[in-house]
Amino acid sequence: MDILLRLLVAIGFALLITAVAAVVLHLVLRTVARRERWAGVLSRRAKHPFRTTLLVVLLWIAFTSSVPRDADSYPWRDEVVHGFLIVTIAVGCWLACQIAIFLEDLGLHRFRIDVPDNRQARRIRTQVLIIRRLTVAVLVIIAVGAILLTFDGVEAAGASVLASAGLISVVAGLAAQSTLGNVFAGMQLAFSGSIRVDDVVVVEQQWGRIEEITLTYVVVHLWDDRRFVLPSTYFTSTPFENWTRTNSELLGAVEMDLDWRVRPGEMREELDRILDRTELWDRRVKVLQVTDAVQGSVRVRVLATSHDAPSLFDLRCYIREELVEWIQRTHPDALPVQRVLMVDETAPRRRTASTAADSALFAPGQEDRAALFTGPIQTSDIPPAER
Repeated sequence: MDILLRLLVAIGFALLITAVAAVVLHLVLRTVARRERWAGVLSRRAKHPFRTTLLVVLLWIAFTSSVPRDADSYPWRDEVVHGFLIVTIAVGCWLACQIAIFLEDLGLHRFRIDVPDNRQARRIRTQVLIIRRLTVAVLVIIAVGAILLTFDGVEAAGASVLASAGLISVVAGLAAQSTLGNVFAGMQLAFSGSIRVDDVVVVEQQWGRIEEITLTYVVVHLWDDRRFVLPSTYFTSTPFENWTRTNSELLGAVEMDLDWRVRPGEMREELDRILDRTELWDRRVKVLQVTDAVQGSVRVRVLATSHDAPSLFDLRCYIREELVEWIQRTHPDALPVQRVLMVDETAPRRRTASTAADSALFAPGQEDRAALFTGPIQTSDIPPAER
């Protein structure tokens, strides 16, 4: 009964110390967060894992200090201590992962992607996100290994495991060939810079943005809010379009088929007025040219540049709409038309009569030609002995 009372008192002290430490740490971080942003981020990231880790460690100490090490009276003591050890390793891994993520977020804070020129920031963000996943994976593997080492017999099994490591590695390599290929491809994508988070790409004839890059797959956010999930090896083995590889500025074209009566000079002046009225144009390139003139229409092409891919799409639509409205309003004769040749079918047409001989292959007067195909087969009259 004394041991139970001591255990309850120790647990109460552990809870009290955990609560006081959590409140003090929260007040300190909140005070620092008024001047430094990192304190608020650390408080949100590590609040729950820190409290849990502290509570588990204090409960472990309370239990070991209250229950004596007597195998006869308390045979279950070692099992409970072993359970505390496993839980401590698990929550410690949780706390370490959150601290690692906090440090990576602290570095990412300086690289913003909500600015016009964000190519460098997107490259750094992509690499940091891959490093974050690798860090978490390594910490979890270490924690699992540490937990396994707490069980008796694991050390003895280590020798047999090492003896068969060669065979196991070969079998595992063959079984996980595609998975390992995706992992290495994901690392290659992160550090080669071929794609980055928020890049505009065209894959499988689908236009979208790189939303997420993991160790095994890449998520592409398509223009219609669908998600296109592709393995990492796709981007290392299949050609694709990256519209923002070096910069986000793009050049777009608007083509229109119009009548020959269109006036390119006046149309070019109207294009200048259209572009001056919009912020979608970045004022780098504006060109209007007649690129083709065949049959019944001429092809007019407009080239213009914009800051990024979404703005370029809107700019192309805006130019097309404004030019169509201008042509309808001021130059309706330039609208494309279909020219049809009307023929009077009621007028008599002179026609000479034809006979069957006109189109015959063997007509009269061609007896020699006909004989070549219809006459008897000519044979030689020379005896065989004289040949």
